[in-house]
Amino acid sequence: MEAFIRSSAHRGGAVLWSRHAIGRLALSHVSREDVETSLATCTTIEMYPDGHRPLPDCLVLAWLRGRDPLHAVIAADTPNDRVFVVTVYRPDPTRWFDDWTRRRS
Repeated sequence: MEAFIRSSAHRGGAVLWSRHAIGRLALSHVSREDVETSLATCTTIEMYPDGHRPLPDCLVLAWLRGRDPLHAVIAADTPNDRVFVVTVYRPDPTRWFDDWTRRRS
């Protein structure tokens, strides 16, 4: 799924946004363009089980302008060649280790 997300973001493929994700952008002071650009080099850190949402989804780590970590839950709609941003947030250092890929217990 990571390759599909990266490829879609890199070629300027269709990126759809949930209402929740748009609200989180405002809280995080991040633009859609910054997120979409960062998805071209994202890394998958958690895959979510099939069946809990209509599309397969995962948590990715992306880097805003190469230095600020961002987490995004992305659903992949491969038949229609688009990705769906479910939510975005800046990871909390009290909940994540310094590499931003592992949750603290």
